[in-house]
Amino acid sequence: MSGNWTVLDANLVTWMILAVVAFSLFQGFRRGASGSVKQLLFFLVGAVVAVTAVIVAAWAASSVSPHLQIWLTDRNIGRPEPDANFFAQFGYTAITGLRDLSLFRFAVLFLVFHTVIRVVTGLATRVLASVISFPFAIVPGGGAVSRSFGGIIGTALGTGRALLFTAVLFAYCALFPQGPMTDYIQQSGLYREVAAQVIRPATGGLIEERLPVFAREMSGELDQLWLKRYDIIDAELPEDIVRAAVSVTEGKDGEQAKARALYDWVGSRIAYDDDKVKAYEERGDWLEQNPEHTFETRKGVCIDYARLYAAMARAVDLDVRVVTGLGYDGRGGYGAHAWNEVYLTEQDRWISLDSTWAKTGDWFDSPGFTDTHIRKGGITG
Repeated sequence: MSGNWTVLDANLVTWMILAVVAFSLFQGFRRGASGSVKQLLFFLVGAVVAVTAVIVAAWAASSVSPHLQIWLTDRNIGRPEPDANFFAQFGYTAITGLRDLSLFRFAVLFLVFHTVIRVVTGLATRVLASVISFPFAIVPGGGAVSRSFGGIIGTALGTGRALLFTAVLFAYCALFPQGPMTDYIQQSGLYREVAAQVIRPATGGLIEERLPVFAREMSGELDQLWLKRYDIIDAELPEDIVRAAVSVTEGKDGEQAKARALYDWVGSRIAYDDDKVKAYEERGDWLEQNPEHTFETRKGVCIDYARLYAAMARAVDLDVRVVTGLGYDGRGGYGAHAWNEVYLTEQDRWISLDSTWAKTGDWFDSPGFTDTHIRKGGITG
């Protein structure tokens, strides 16, 4: 920036902040001292209660979250039968999401606790503000003196509202540094001054540093939750897939042996569909295919390999999930990719496998798997 900015400029954000203060000043002048004091107290008490509610809800969610995870884990929630209805499948996905995704679990608990706290404290807030402001009710509402004091109090109220508005803008800029309005907001001289002198010191880096990190992590978990839709979409297992999975794993002893047999089968029987990739890259055409389509045509791309493998693994009672992220392209870069993980009960661990790459080497629980596969928040299972 040039450094020639002033606090007052032609930026719309500057005038919106000033308008908040001016409107509150006008309201205060119109209401007089008693009405303005009551509004100011409502705002202050409400702000204190809101901050307290956030702190208490966050503390409660953090405290309860590990206990909820343990409780859900101890329930040994089984996957619904393939012919179970939508609600059973959706319930399984939601509950396992709460069990497996820590930030998602925290967010849900926080929302529940915060809602309960605000409902309980809502009436108490209004009563407390009314009681505190009662002595001011005896002050006449009209008259030059009363209106002047009302204007002063209204200005104080407007300043608080303007600070809150600026904090919201500050949070937006922190979360979306490349957002459509970020540059314009930051060009406001008044915004920058308030942000530098009040918001940034008051929050101590909470908004500017920690909020974006939390948002990115939460976004990753939401991606994981979104991919769990395959638990519902692919819940019904076609008979031909079930028969094939049972046949492939027949005589295999243990989960690892079954998982390996399915990896070998999918990796050798399914051909990579270069035409599908070309159609998407050149024309934007994308063919969404389910596991049965992949099984019948014997063609697909990485997500189709992964979905078919997951369906066959579930058919023989393996705990499996689809993982999305980035895969090494062999030319020094990475591209969008999908693979699977299977849980081995006897070893108490998840193993990674990539049936799409099976024809290029052994990608079943290989030592260098994480060197070529980067998870990007996507897990379903």
